[in-house]
Amino acid sequence: MRNAALLLVGVFLIILQGNLSPVIATINSWGAEFGIRASTPSLVLPLVVFLAVHEASMVRGAVLAFVLGHALGLASSAPPWLFTFVTMVTWWLARVAGVRFAAQTFLTQMTLAFAFSVVESLIVLVLLAIFGADSFRPVEISAVVFPRAAATALCAPLVFGLAERLRYGSLSGRSAGELSI
Repeated sequence: MRNAALLLVGVFLIILQGNLSPVIATINSWGAEFGIRASTPSLVLPLVVFLAVHEASMVRGAVLAFVLGHALGLASSAPPWLFTFVTMVTWWLARVAGVRFAAQTFLTQMTLAFAFSVVESLIVLVLLAIFGADSFRPVEISAVVFPRAAATALCAPLVFGLAERLRYGSLSGRSAGELSI
C-alpha cells in the first residue's frame, strides 16, 4: 500500500512540476527587466533522495526510484531513458553516501536536495554533451543549474514531509518489534 501511495505522490509531483513550467516562464518574463531568473524545481528529486535515505529495502527503493525516473522521462521531452538513468544514479549516490542521519532537519534536507540537484544536472549535461544531437544545448541549459538547485532545495522540506507522513502513516498499524528494522 505504501509503495502505491509513494508512486501516486511521485506521479502527482511530476504533473505538478510540469504545470509549474508556464508559471516559471511568466515569472521569468516579468523579472527579466530586474535580472530575476527562476527555474522549475525538480519535485521528484527530494522524493528519490528520501527513498535512498529512509527506505530499508534496497530493492523496493531502487524499483520505486526506477519507476519514478521512467515516469519523469515519459513526461518530459528528454531523450529516452535519460531521466531513468539519472534518477537511478542519484538514488544510488544518495544510498552510498549514507546520509540517513543527515536528512532530519529542514536545513540538511535543503542542503541534500541542493547538492543532489547540482549532481543530477551535471550528469544530464554531460550525457547531453556526449550523446545529444545539438552541441550548444548543454551550454544553454547550464545557466539554470544553480537556480534549479535552489528551487529544488526550497521545495525539499515539503516533499520530505509528505514522504515522512506516508512512511509513518503506513507503519502505524505495525507492532513495536517490527518498527525497529
